[in-house]
Amino acid sequence: MSGFFGPLDAESRVPPHQQTRVAAFLISAHGALARQSAFTLPTKLDSAWQTELNTQLFRETEIVSLLMRATSWAPDPGLGYMTVAWESAWFPAPVYEISDWPLAVAAGLATLAHAVHAAIRPAALLPAEANPEDPFAMALRHIEFESGRLLQAQILSLKGPDLVPFRDAVNSSLERRHTEVRKLWHDMLQSIGIAVGNSNDGEA
Repeated sequence: MSGFFGPLDAESRVPPHQQTRVAAFLISAHGALARQSAFTLPTKLDSAWQTELNTQLFRETEIVSLLMRATSWAPDPGLGYMTVAWESAWFPAPVYEISDWPLAVAAGLATLAHAVHAAIRPAALLPAEANPEDPFAMALRHIEFESGRLLQAQILSLKGPDLVPFRDAVNSSLERRHTEVRKLWHDMLQSIGIAVGNSNDGEA
């Protein structure tokens, strides 16, 4: 196994089968964040965390749209059962210790978003010789840039005054989400011949 994508093709592009599986995973994760953000948003924004959620909705939708167009798709018989496992993992998990239900749902979504944006760094898997003009490589770099911006907003939300009384419950939920997301990401990478558990595994 290698710690990076490859072997690259004659034009220094990531092989289509690796593009397909990685893009499918990212679309599943970011698509789930977009859907949950849409359902969690109220019709009128009344607080700071709702404003950040509105921003997240459009950023996640942009990431999904970008991946769908930038990926060189290839047939992948294994995607069916893998997608079922991924979608099950993204299922909403409110922080039940919070009595304010909308806030409990939003806090649970924030922990999932934090895990996705912090634990998954796909651009780190691009070897130095990868074609910088390849749409897929450019998409991964753009996603990593956007993830950094969204992560900062999620950190502020999770440390916001509304959640201070529930710090232990939020931290527990956050740790659980990170463990789930990291395992799914590593398992998917191993399935396409990419080594994990080192500095190049695409994890923050």
